[in-house]
Amino acid sequence: MNSVTATVGVALSHGFTGSLASVTPWADALRSEGFRVETPLLPGHGTSWADLAKRSWREWYETYESAYLELAAECQVVVAAGLSMGGALALRLAALHPVAAVAVVNPALVVDDPRSSMSGVMRYAVRSVPAIGNDIKRPGQDEQAYSRVPVTAAHQLKLLFRNTVSLLPRATAPLQVFRSAVDHVVKSERSIGAITRYYGGSDIRFVRLPDSYHVATLDNDAGAIFARSVEFFREIAAASSPASVGDAEPTEEHA
Repeated sequence: MNSVTATVGVALSHGFTGSLASVTPWADALRSEGFRVETPLLPGHGTSWADLAKRSWREWYETYESAYLELAAECQVVVAAGLSMGGALALRLAALHPVAAVAVVNPALVVDDPRSSMSGVMRYAVRSVPAIGNDIKRPGQDEQAYSRVPVTAAHQLKLLFRNTVSLLPRATAPLQVFRSAVDHVVKSERSIGAITRYYGGSDIRFVRLPDSYHVATLDNDAGAIFARSVEFFREIAAASSPASVGDAEPTEEHA
């Protein structure tokens, strides 16, 4: 086992209305390479969409942050990673804590649904709307997501995104962004635009996923995500020390 890798912790988050099933293969791949990985189940997930309706975005973030703090207490280097909304949580964490690096897959920072502007009012009249789950090109995959989205939770999601975007200038850790060529959930490039416009670090590495949809961690390009993130985290860990985590001067690289 690589001695540098053995000291690296990864705080890895699933996405909105999803479950641990969506990131378990990624976590397993990282563990097989010697990383310590924490994959918290976010409040309101893995139960029912009615439970999700009772939760706030701060609960989601605090649960993810707790996983980071546990790793930080035991690992020399900690990195943040996430899928979709989990990417927003990872970016927010990087703005508030000295993570060494961030890797995100199809990160969401903007709600593309035009109805989102009315979510604050709709939540009092409409309880839930149909969800877009299992946006996966590869046959036979199941992310175990909810079939419906509580409008109250959708409103919380919008608040999380708004808060995270406001904090992006404070995040400076090297960032790896995996983006599917076709994504039916994060449809527009506005989320990527928020990163390129506001992210505080200059070392942003984009990796195009040509053969996957939104849940790319279960899709045809999953192997590339796993291999490239392992390579990225090892590179950052090798250049980091406990005293300099998050302080390296970034350089931009587009993949």
